[in-house]
Amino acid sequence: MKRMGDVMDIVALKRQGLSERQIAKRLGMSRKTVHKYLEDPEICERERRVVVRESKLDPYMGNIKVWLDEDPGYKATWIYEHLKPLGYTGSYDLVKLKVHELKEKSQHIAYMRFESEPGFQAQVDFGEFQVEHEDGSIKKYYLFCMILGYSRKIYAEFIEHCNLPAFLDCHIRAFAFFGGVPGEILYDRMRNVYIGKLAGKTRFNTTLEGFAIHYGFNLRVAPAYAAWVKGKVERPYSFIREGFWRGYGFTCLETADRDLREWLAIKDERVHGTTHEVVRVRSEREQPYLKSLPTRPFDTSYRIYRKVHKDCTVRFEGNSFVVPHTLVGKEIVLRVKDKIMRVFADNRHIVTYEIPAGRGHLVQDKSFYEALRKDPAMNARKYHHGRPAKGRAKLTISPLKPRYDMDVEIRPVSAYAHAAGCTI
Repeated sequence: MKRMGDVMDIVALKRQGLSERQIAKRLGMSRKTVHKYLEDPEICERERRVVVRESKLDPYMGNIKVWLDEDPGYKATWIYEHLKPLGYTGSYDLVKLKVHELKEKSQHIAYMRFESEPGFQAQVDFGEFQVEHEDGSIKKYYLFCMILGYSRKIYAEFIEHCNLPAFLDCHIRAFAFFGGVPGEILYDRMRNVYIGKLAGKTRFNTTLEGFAIHYGFNLRVAPAYAAWVKGKVERPYSFIREGFWRGYGFTCLETADRDLREWLAIKDERVHGTTHEVVRVRSEREQPYLKSLPTRPFDTSYRIYRKVHKDCTVRFEGNSFVVPHTLVGKEIVLRVKDKIMRVFADNRHIVTYEIPAGRGHLVQDKSFYEALRKDPAMNARKYHHGRPAKGRAKLTISPLKPRYDMDVEIRPVSAYAHAAGCTI
C-alpha cells in the first residue's frame, strides 16, 4: 500500500505525458503498481484490512476487566501475578500494556454543561483552612461558601465550629446577603445534610428539612464521588484559597471575615470567565427571581429532649436545671445555643437559663420551688394529709366491740392450774 504522496507523484507524471513504464522507472516501482493507482487513485485512502491476531492474553481478558471494574487501583504487577496461576504464559509487558489501555479508556468521561435559570439553584460547601500560630500550633477554621448558580455571586464566611447550628446560621446570613432565597440548594453528602437512602428516597437531616420548609427551598444532594456536579461551588474554593488566603496575615476570625467580604466585593466587578459578564451586573439581574425572606428567622438552636425527674429537674451536660413541678414525669424540649438554654413544654416557653461552666451545678428559678410548697394538692399527695400514711397499721377491728358474737365462760384461776397439773 503506497502513501498518498506516492500516488500524487504517479498522477502528476502521467499528466506530464509519461508512460506507465517511464513512471515506474522514475519512481522505482513496478508497472503494475503504477497502473493500479492510475486506475483508482483513491485506493490508498481506504482502510487497510485489519488482521486480527490471537494474543496469549485474550482468554484472560474477562478476568482483567472484572478486576479493574471491582477496583481501578489494581496494578499490572498484581494482575500479572494472579494470571499466572490461571495458566497465563505470556510476558508481563503484554499485561502492562493492556492494563494501561483499559484504564485509559475508563478515564475518558464526558460531561454535560449545566447552566441554571436565575434564582433557580445555589450550591453550598465547606472547606478547611489552617492557621499556624507563633508557638507552632495549628488551628483549623472552616469556610462556608454559597454561590448562586446563575450569576456566580459568592457569599463566604469563616467559622470556628462545623456544627449544625453554625451551618444553618451561615445560610440565614447568606440569604440576607443575597436579598432572597433560591429555589433549591445543592449539597454534597456532608453529615449535616445527608443521612442515607430509605425505600429509594433520600433522607435528610430532620432539622435541615424543617429549615428548608421554613425558607421555602428544595434540598438536593449530589451523587457520591461526583464533585463535578457541584463544580460551581468547588472552583471558588481554589479561587479563594489561592487569591485571598495564600499569604494572608491572619489575626482573628472577625478581621478575616471582613477582609474576605471586601475582597469578594472587588472580585464581583470582574468579568466571569464562563458567563462573560460582570458578576455584579448578572447578580442584580438575578435578585428579583429569588424568593422573599420569611418574616421571622428560623430557630437554629439544638433541640434536646429530656424527662423531668421527681426533684423537678432535668439534666444537661452534668448540671441540673429546675423546672415547674407540674412538669414532673413529662418530656420537655431544651433549645440550646451559645451557652443559653430555653425550656419548652407543649410549644410553650417555660424558662431561660444560662448554662454554667463546669459540672455539678443546680441552676434554678426559686419561684418554681416556692410554687411547689404552696401547692395544696401536691402536698396532700406527698404527705398523705387526711388519710393513713404508708407503713402505719390500720384500725380494722374495734377494741370495744368484737367482730364476732360469742359466749364467754368465766372460770377461777385454780381450774387452769389443775388442768396444767400444778398447785397454787
